[in-house]
Amino acid sequence: MDHYRLDRTILRLLFVTGLSALLGACNLTAPRSSAGYADLDSLGVRDVDNVLTLSIGPALLRFAASHVDDEPEVKALLKSLDGIRIRIYEIDGDAGRIAGRMSAMSGRLQDDGWEPVLSINQGDEATHMLLRLVDGRVRGMTVLVSDGTSEAVVINLMGDIRPEQFGDVMLALDVDTPGIETVERAVNEKG
Repeated sequence: MDHYRLDRTILRLLFVTGLSALLGACNLTAPRSSAGYADLDSLGVRDVDNVLTLSIGPALLRFAASHVDDEPEVKALLKSLDGIRIRIYEIDGDAGRIAGRMSAMSGRLQDDGWEPVLSINQGDEATHMLLRLVDGRVRGMTVLVSDGTSEAVVINLMGDIRPEQFGDVMLALDVDTPGIETVERAVNEKG
């Protein structure tokens, strides 16, 4: 009986590993090789429950873009991206610790070359937006948001992102980020 369980466990492991490699090779998941890929930490198992983890690669983004005819801004955005990674957490612990982890995550991204363009910390609420610039162009955007009571969201976009798309990105992802208009103006002035 123990031998049977071990064989099933090994088969499951091989299946999951093979499926992951296949999906990665087919560009269905967000590519780690993208200049806009952010190495993101977990917000901690003690204070949050992971509600959703989503990783979308270029093949699915192009497919989605081909089916969006009535919204040209969304279509252009989808075509410009190499990948999207989204994690949504339900806060069920200390929201202050979550805000602190987001600040620490923002700091590590900055150490890795990401440019902070927005940072708001008000009590247990936190909002951080960082950009990855390559040759003067935005190649990645990472947004970390915690409402301080019930939800935290971590988003990493990879691809060729134009500053005028920032508002469209946040609207499409249904993320309330105060100050986004100021960020768009500041980035446009830099670029």
